[in-house]
Amino acid sequence: MNSQTNQTNSLHATHGPTEVTAKAKRRRFTAEFKRKVLQEADACDRGELGALLRREGLYSSHLVEWRRARDAGELAGLTPRKRGPKAQATDPLFAKLAESEREVARLKAENAKLALICSVQKKVSQLLGVTFPTIPDDDETSGSSS
Repeated sequence: MNSQTNQTNSLHATHGPTEVTAKAKRRRFTAEFKRKVLQEADACDRGELGALLRREGLYSSHLVEWRRARDAGELAGLTPRKRGPKAQATDPLFAKLAESEREVARLKAENAKLALICSVQKKVSQLLGVTFPTIPDDDETSGSSS
């Protein structure tokens, strides 16, 4: 039994605590940095280019993409682009329509509550034997006048 505990202790001793590293973030380069690196890269000889890339921690594909953007005249191509779906411009009519739909839904809910209250009042008045005077509808008064 004692030898088993020694073995388990030695196993735990050989394995250190688990190290959790932070999630790597995507690097973003400013337009100024890209221009500076491209100028240095264009001035380098063939052997010096690798040293430049190692010093800056870049890949040759970075230079290819940045040169392509520079040659196309895309100044925005040298700035970091925001990832993800593009934000859509909101039309003021859509906002007004959504507000109107919310108002209609609110009024319908209020109407349903009032209809329930009226039906309960009618049932209570029938149980108590109380009669209320009826109010003629607009349709009935307009139809009898002709």
